[in-house]
Amino acid sequence: MKKITLLLTLLAIALQSFAQGWPSNYKGVMLQGFYWDSFSDSKWVKLEKQADEFAEFFNLIWIPQSASCGGGQSMGYDDLYWFTNYNSSFGTEAELRSMINTFKSKGIGTIADVVINHKKTLTNWVDFPAETYKGTTYQLLPTDICANDDGGETLKWAKANGISLSSNNDTGEDWGGMRDLDHNSENLQKNVHAYLDFLLNDLGYTGVRYDMTKGYAPKFTGLYNSTANIQYSVGEYWDGNANTLKNWIEGTKVDGVVQSATFDFCTRYVARDVFNNNAWNKIYSDGLVKQSGMARYAVAFCENHDTQLRADGSGDPLKNNIAAANAYILLMNGTPCVFLKHWTDYKKEIKQLIYARQMAGITNESKCLTLTGTGTTKYSAMKTYNTSNCAVVVAFGNGFADVPYGFIQIIDGNNYQVYMEDKAESPWISLPSGLYEGEQKVRLTAISADANAKLVYTTDGTTPTASSKQVASGTEITITSPCTLMVGLLTGGTVKNIQTRTYTAPEPFDPYEINVYVNVDKVNWTKVNFWAWDDNRGALTKNPNWPGDIVTQTTTIDGKTFYYQTYKITSADDCANFVWSTGTGSPQTVDVKNITETSYFEISDQKEGGKYLVTKLDAPSAIKAVEAGQENTTKSQQYYNLAGQRVSGDYQGIVIKDGKKILQQKQ
Repeated sequence: MKKITLLLTLLAIALQSFAQGWPSNYKGVMLQGFYWDSFSDSKWVKLEKQADEFAEFFNLIWIPQSASCGGGQSMGYDDLYWFTNYNSSFGTEAELRSMINTFKSKGIGTIADVVINHKKTLTNWVDFPAETYKGTTYQLLPTDICANDDGGETLKWAKANGISLSSNNDTGEDWGGMRDLDHNSENLQKNVHAYLDFLLNDLGYTGVRYDMTKGYAPKFTGLYNSTANIQYSVGEYWDGNANTLKNWIEGTKVDGVVQSATFDFCTRYVARDVFNNNAWNKIYSDGLVKQSGMARYAVAFCENHDTQLRADGSGDPLKNNIAAANAYILLMNGTPCVFLKHWTDYKKEIKQLIYARQMAGITNESKCLTLTGTGTTKYSAMKTYNTSNCAVVVAFGNGFADVPYGFIQIIDGNNYQVYMEDKAESPWISLPSGLYEGEQKVRLTAISADANAKLVYTTDGTTPTASSKQVASGTEITITSPCTLMVGLLTGGTVKNIQTRTYTAPEPFDPYEINVYVNVDKVNWTKVNFWAWDDNRGALTKNPNWPGDIVTQTTTIDGKTFYYQTYKITSADDCANFVWSTGTGSPQTVDVKNITETSYFEISDQKEGGKYLVTKLDAPSAIKAVEAGQENTTKSQQYYNLAGQRVSGDYQGIVIKDGKKILQQKQ
């Protein structure tokens, strides 16, 4: 009995030590994989295509709340469904699962955006959807709504309609617009526990980002995380006071163990003030990362979807020195979170900064010192280090008059310079992995205490040896893409710390056409309007105004009539999105998005948010069975593979031509 008790105790301790909100000495970097209204750039299929590139630089990717919000475009913060209907503004449930699985296979964890402070309802103030998960029906009730929700307006409505709310007031800040949830409610807690189980163990998310944690007491984050055993949790407690953030983190403790990290808004505001105004003397931060024991739980950022400049002019944006601001968060302690817009606009610079962080072995609990100079050598800089690794120094503004002793400059950016300690004993490559056209100049630098250190390299992916091409530190070489550049440091006849960069060339894209078919039998429409668009190209209809094109051309497949239109895919980033309607545009369907291949749809007689749902059909059986041996070598005719992509006439395998499947093979 004593042995069993001891075993259970050890197991409990192991689980408790695992679920501590954020790992200790964590080396990872997170990407915020969206920005406000990033409906094109944050499509699940588009993010998934970048998995190989992401994997070299990011360990975690935070994506928008991924369930349907009940129709229309939404960033997910008006959440409605928790367990069902994961066809969102960013893609289908199948595309979401595929992306998460692909990320996982590349070593990337996906962070779910979890909105549990408030929830949207269906048709009135209190009717939440009922959903089934693992055979159990989950539904929030009017008694799960805080008594003082919406400044008391909900209570007025409830009393007028004979409905009871919770007897408890909100444990955090009130927020109007949707129903604030009472986290003291056992029913709500049951729903949240199941929701987290679904996100983590069914969809496959690695961790969570909690939205608007000011809206409820931190102890509930602790309760949910300790039950779900969440390793990666970050709360959005929007406050610029480091002590307030620290108190929130302390408030998540369960049995004395912290259960969540939080975003370091203090450091963000320092970044805004310093880099917007070139105020280098204010680089010192007393943010969360500087609080004793808090660097582990500080997720640093310099921009997010709320602070960015939005189309309506709102926001509190970082306007200047974007790359330098990213140097600030990437070369300090804490866990940095890079904003998607910054990544796409300053990709080369951010990649090099992440390489520098990796080389220095910076973790969330590294030591970070502020350096300042006076007199004729004015500067502001940070030095970050671990006792077992080399240090890295980043100087801002005019930088140093002279390179610090024992350090070698590796990056010279706009208002920032990066220096690596010579203890690194490693090569530095001036061009990061990526997509390039034509010849590129690449500078190779030896980071070594040995003044005679050389560099050896290959461009064919083979491991360099002492007899490979040899150059002195600072030499600029010319490479062509695609190629794999491998560089090693040569000291004392030994090659060590080989660094690899992979350069790829853009793949040529052959534009192709797709047909989109829709059947309207279930809604008995006699006219069909096709409204089609691409987020990048705009309207794809001949009539650029709603409701688009009135389509009359039909074809009969398997005894059913389909209306259809042809659209052109002109680049790898293209797609076609659709809304079908009748008459002057009402009634209409929900949005159907991200179509890149010939597809077949059926309009359902079921509605969501007043709009007809749409079912995607398998390719009808009227696409004939494989007709082996029929080879057509006329390359000017149109052939498509089974993914709906246009291919050449000498393509070997199954193709679709004139509505038939044909097996093309060499004779």
